[in-house]
Amino acid sequence: QVQLVESGGGLVQAGGSLRLSCAASDHTFRYSMGWFRQAPGKEREFVAVIAWSDDKTYYADSVKGRFTISRDTGKNTVYLQMSSLKPEDTAVYYCAADRSGRWVASVDAGEYDDWGQGTQVTVSS
Repeated sequence: QVQLVESGGGLVQAGGSLRLSCAASDHTFRYSMGWFRQAPGKEREFVAVIAWSDDKTYYADSVKGRFTISRDTGKNTVYLQMSSLKPEDTAVYYCAADRSGRWVASVDAGEYDDWGQGTQVTVSS
């Protein structure tokens, strides 16, 4: 099991930026690492993932061009840089680890093994 701790959330005005961090208890390069979010009354949805196999990144259409996922293997940390934030980005953001070793990173939350506790992001209009 991998312990994950998110940080960096907060309140920001529309158009602003935030960087979320996810510190892992194990080497993140071994796993595909994803970011998901859940807004009140809505299901958890995929945001971004970085694949363990080739560091390829994938994004939800709603965040493409505004968010960037990256990892620092030396620090066992995954980041989500969020720019041009919109009120509809308001949610609790979770990072997750997929330890299955599947070659292509998954966008399905059900295929992730370990989750952090989440960090709140609120974007005011």
